[in-house]
Amino acid sequence: MDVVIHRLDRETARLLDKVTVDVFDHAIRADSLEDFLACPRHEMVFAEADGRVVGMCSSFIYVHPDKPWQMFINEVGVDEAYRRKGIGRKLLDAMVELARERGLAYAWLGTASDNVEGKALFGSASDPDDNPQPFLLYEWDLEWERQNPGG
Repeated sequence: MDVVIHRLDRETARLLDKVTVDVFDHAIRADSLEDFLACPRHEMVFAEADGRVVGMCSSFIYVHPDKPWQMFINEVGVDEAYRRKGIGRKLLDAMVELARERGLAYAWLGTASDNVEGKALFGSASDPDDNPQPFLLYEWDLEWERQNPGG
């Protein structure tokens, strides 16, 4: 199986018309794709195999007044039928290489402590921190709040 890693841009975006079901959490929205492409701090690489998009890795460049620019790797998704074939690793390595090319200070990500597949992937990636740090995630479901006022 040949796997080609693409960097998302206006030309390669047409390939997202052939995404397998497990790559993204939801269907691609044209307005969100356009916003993503228009923002120079957003990055995505994706894997094409068998004429379809079977994996992706997204990130954004994080800027803060007192820190050097850094890449936050937001998400890695690989279609279930294509997992354990090295695709996630290729995507992650390609994203870290993009961070290097852009001259960023470092790249980082977080994952749930029970994400067995993710922890295996991230721990096997080239040059990871040998001592991952546990962290807590707090989130505010603002969409739920809008749909359930006063609820």
